[in-house]
Amino acid sequence: MTKTGVASRNWNLFNWYSFCMGLASLSALTIVVYIQDNMGWGWGLGIPTIAMLISIIVFVLGSPLYRSVKPNGSPIVRLAQVVVAAVKKRKEALPQDHKLLYQNWELDAAISSEGRLLHSHQFKCLDKAAIVTEEEGRDPNAAQDLWKLATVHRVEELKSIIRMLPIWASGILLIAASSSHNFVILQARTMDRHLFHTFQIPPASMSIFTVLTLMVGVVLYERLFVPFIRRFTKNPSGITTLQRMGVGFVVSIIATLVSAWVEIKRKKVAAKYHLLDSPSATIPMSVFWLVPQYCLHGVAEVFMVVGHLEFLYDQSPESMRSTAAALYCITTAIGNYVGTVMVSLVHKYSGKERNWLPDTNLNRGRLDCYFYLLSGIQVFNLIYFLICACFYTYKSLEEISQVNNLEDLEQDKQNISSVT
Repeated sequence: MTKTGVASRNWNLFNWYSFCMGLASLSALTIVVYIQDNMGWGWGLGIPTIAMLISIIVFVLGSPLYRSVKPNGSPIVRLAQVVVAAVKKRKEALPQDHKLLYQNWELDAAISSEGRLLHSHQFKCLDKAAIVTEEEGRDPNAAQDLWKLATVHRVEELKSIIRMLPIWASGILLIAASSSHNFVILQARTMDRHLFHTFQIPPASMSIFTVLTLMVGVVLYERLFVPFIRRFTKNPSGITTLQRMGVGFVVSIIATLVSAWVEIKRKKVAAKYHLLDSPSATIPMSVFWLVPQYCLHGVAEVFMVVGHLEFLYDQSPESMRSTAAALYCITTAIGNYVGTVMVSLVHKYSGKERNWLPDTNLNRGRLDCYFYLLSGIQVFNLIYFLICACFYTYKSLEEISQVNNLEDLEQDKQNISSVT
């Protein structure tokens, strides 16, 4: 028997992680922004500093209660060992039966407590790292050199990382597209932001609608969507991580299109009241026209961002879960850099007289064209993701009970031998 990942046990962890992060962002976008605007930047920076100090104290006090597992070697070194061993044995012929490849339960025990990775038929060139030569078969010491001979489990660790990378890369352009949020803040500055007669919503606080949607969305996703869809899919998680990411991509495209349509509406209102050449004037159009796109971006995060993190954690080898978290952070970093490059290129090459992203007067820009460009890029990214998802193979693990039964059988044979 096999199992594909551990999503049934871990999937809701990422929903609640996103909920907690959303709660923190909500506090920053409301309380902290209000304090900065009304009490000054000294208090606005001082209060988060105090909060961080309290969190550090709580972390230190709670550390003894955390169950930690001692590292069993560097995963990067293990991946390098597989590559080196495969290169050294590149001229060796693979056996017809993959069961003849090198297995060592004792060696892999510390990095496969949830079960060993089963052999897959992809990237067969890497399987050569697990070929047992005649010399290694005769000399047990030779078989202990991991730079010459790797176990199937270690080979499959590298295969799992390679399979994940194309799916991982699809998240970069989604992060890059989110760079448009800065321009939405500029839009909000030109619009009527009155919530009450004497109170205006700060432009930067408009992101609370994305955060609120994310927080409400993860609860509804877990409590309503998953139990409902589970009846049809028979999947404990409702839908697979790849399906969840795909939905997020589609919603993100719709959100960007809505951003373009709202910008067209905003400029029409500005033209109607002859305000196109008055960048500091307030356009008589409610800032709440921006709320639908913020909410759609929140829904996209419920599916794509949470699903992306869940996919990386679930499909990474057991001993490389921290690597999955690092990959997610790298996605965010690269995506932000790509977004910055896109803005720079559009600003440079979209013309001087009708620049899409002008420096001073947004009303004379073509921000809607920039949103359409982002939508087109995301459509190509979605097609790329669908192709990768169609060819993706989930990792397979041995059942723990199966391994335990085999170990018990081996122990019984040893006992019988000792008696006779």
